[in-house]
Amino acid sequence: MEWWVTLSGGLAILVVLFLTGAPIFLAFLVLILGGILVTLGDAGFGMFANSLFQTASTSSLATVPLFVLLGEILFRSGSMDVVLDAVDKLVGRVRGRQYVLSISLSTVFGMLSGSGIAVAAMLGRSLLPVMEQRGYDRRLSTGTLLAGAMLAPIIPPSIIVIIVGTLADVSIASLLIAGILPGLLMAALYLSATLVAVRLNPSLAPADEAASRHTLGEVVRAVASLMPFTIIIFMVMGLIILGIATPSESAATGVVGALLTAAYYRRLNWKMLYRSIAEAAVITSMIMIIMASSVMFSQLLAFTGATGALMETTTTLGLPPWAMLLLMLGLPFILYMFIDQLGLMLIIIPIYDPLLKVLGFDPVWFWMLFLINMTLGAITPPFGYIIFAIKGAAQHLSMNEIFSASWLFVGLTLVAMLLIAIFPGIATFLPSLT
Repeated sequence: MEWWVTLSGGLAILVVLFLTGAPIFLAFLVLILGGILVTLGDAGFGMFANSLFQTASTSSLATVPLFVLLGEILFRSGSMDVVLDAVDKLVGRVRGRQYVLSISLSTVFGMLSGSGIAVAAMLGRSLLPVMEQRGYDRRLSTGTLLAGAMLAPIIPPSIIVIIVGTLADVSIASLLIAGILPGLLMAALYLSATLVAVRLNPSLAPADEAASRHTLGEVVRAVASLMPFTIIIFMVMGLIILGIATPSESAATGVVGALLTAAYYRRLNWKMLYRSIAEAAVITSMIMIIMASSVMFSQLLAFTGATGALMETTTTLGLPPWAMLLLMLGLPFILYMFIDQLGLMLIIIPIYDPLLKVLGFDPVWFWMLFLINMTLGAITPPFGYIIFAIKGAAQHLSMNEIFSASWLFVGLTLVAMLLIAIFPGIATFLPSLT
């Protein structure tokens, strides 16, 4: 059977399974086990077992449960409420300050949790009702929440970065650090565009909503209350940047910091800790199964000759590198509108990884662009997962309202991707220092 028939048939089956609503790990298992039976026979199941063992025993993946646990402890302990109150006090008297608060909080929460869904759910329940009550434009308010939540997988720590780094065999530390400047660039674009929109159309924000002035003592106390979280961020990323700790070691220190922070605010208890560990175990188990299936998928691609044929086809097309970059990012961008982001990512990485060697792209730069492209799908209609997280947290919003709120920030994210593509140093400068 021709390699392209096998590849296209397998991808079609996987897409159909995704569209049925089947869990990602189950869809991958069905495809891989079926592919093994057809191409390798019974002997292939030993390869799958070995792939599962190798994935589960990969030392770098110890970072995954630790980062998940870090976010679970901070959210389930209610420590994030302290951040919300402190940032609210630090945002000055500016027209549209709740928009500033929304994007600022999303950026900080993204640094602390790495989960776009968690950020969207939390702010959708807590901040959005306040913005609506104070007369803020509902569409723009929803858009800032969507955009802010999208930053979480980009700004470290990020579980998705660990998955990409492991499967693509790229330095996880470099990828984590590479997300800092692009994430801040995107946050700056979102914030600037929002303030310009308010300036051009003052009706988007109430004129008398500016926060009451806070005393110097209140500001100092707000800064002091953020110090434990600043320490956590340093324990997670600062130690990596300084070369003191590996990602796994820094994640472990981050968990210790989260426990100490919860204890400091008197929110550490056995019930919360048990639920955090249990949820982290469930999420990690599913991620491991998916990754083992993805590794086996890449092995099947190599066995059927699809990997070699794709590389040969790429070299014979004769397209310039910029055209190949547009093609490699454009196709997933369209597919991410309809297919689960994580599942599609795990299909594409084994296909794209050998092509990067042929094209000569810097892997850190390319995979950072790819990650932004993937998270962009999270706020792009009709099936972005952050869209559904917002809908779940604010059920009074219609899907049409959420869809219309997302497009401004989809466009701003594409601008950010263009800047990173033209100026690769935005993504590669900080990793080059380590």
